[in-house]
Amino acid sequence: MKRLPAAMAVVLGVAFACTAHAQTSVALYGIVDEGFNINTNSGGSHLYDLTSGVLAGSRWGFRGTEDLGGGLKVTFLLENGFDGSNGSLGQGGLIFGRQAYVSLGSSQFGTVTLGRQYDSVVDYVGLLEVGDQWGGYIAAHPGDVDNFNNTSVTNNAIKFTSTNYAGLTFGGMYSVGGVAGDYSRNQTWSLGAGYTNGPFVLGVGYLNARTPATSGGLFGNNTTTTTASAVTTPVYAGFASARTYQVVGAGGAYTFGAATFGVTYSNVKFYGIGSTSPSALNGETATFNDAEVNFKYQITPTLLVGAAYNYTKGNDVGPGDGSKYHQGMLGVDYFISRRTDVYAIGVYQHASGEQVSANGATIAPARAAINGLTASSTGNQVTARVGIRHQF
Repeated sequence: MKRLPAAMAVVLGVAFACTAHAQTSVALYGIVDEGFNINTNSGGSHLYDLTSGVLAGSRWGFRGTEDLGGGLKVTFLLENGFDGSNGSLGQGGLIFGRQAYVSLGSSQFGTVTLGRQYDSVVDYVGLLEVGDQWGGYIAAHPGDVDNFNNTSVTNNAIKFTSTNYAGLTFGGMYSVGGVAGDYSRNQTWSLGAGYTNGPFVLGVGYLNARTPATSGGLFGNNTTTTTASAVTTPVYAGFASARTYQVVGAGGAYTFGAATFGVTYSNVKFYGIGSTSPSALNGETATFNDAEVNFKYQITPTLLVGAAYNYTKGNDVGPGDGSKYHQGMLGVDYFISRRTDVYAIGVYQHASGEQVSANGATIAPARAAINGLTASSTGNQVTARVGIRHQF
């Protein structure tokens, strides 16, 4: 066999290495979000504190892509969440608790993704909620009852996302439960679709999670332990023992000049309460209907103001009369540079009706519970935040 001259072999080797490098890219990115907060009623007391990741979760991650040719590419993402106030890990101590996945994509059909990732309701409807825009998680719906704000990330998920067909995209996700001898336990699946045509955006989504509060269930995915998840928000703590958690959501937005008007709606059901732990509400179904209207105005390319109103209604379950939540949000966001902005957010929530305790045995007046905060001791709660966010 004829051998190549040594010099030529070196040149070809370098050329091959350069070609391989050109087809693969890896990037480090992140967000640091810090700010000062005032809470008028945190379990009965005023609270002043510094917290991280309200407008956008503080994070860092690696994103990489390899072009395989012929319209195929492999992508991976490892994203860590952290608390910038004290340096601790977010998402219950998970190293890559926000997202961790690898995908194979085709420019002709779409992408298949494997790992820890967001469900279809988050992908197609969540971005239309004010909590995913200028309001941060404190402006999400009470207790993030419909998961629009992505409180619960899905483990062990297989997801398909279509390519864009003249503004239409669609997808679905399935998460295996991983429980021997019980195919349905802990399984989660979702479907969704989105459509964009100029200034008009529309999204719809469906989410179904079995035994969500058990070990390995949807509500327990933000932890490193294998114990069952304790739902702390009083909005639906009394229904977490349900056999099935279901969300049907839809939203839309229209941009007219510098102004954008948006709406979202969700119907949330907790089927078969008491199926996973003892409850005085055995077999009953709890329902929440949530509606939001939001508005934002781009005063200048660097200055944004927004306002929104949200109404949540829980049905009567057992001896309770159900709960109601009225929530108003205001915000302003100013970009100092392309990567850095300062912002202020204010949220007021009023709760009425009755809430159910974790075991369903106790009925009490509903308490205000702004998402991500310790619930109020009364039916009212106000929080305000001034923060700074830097993206890299």
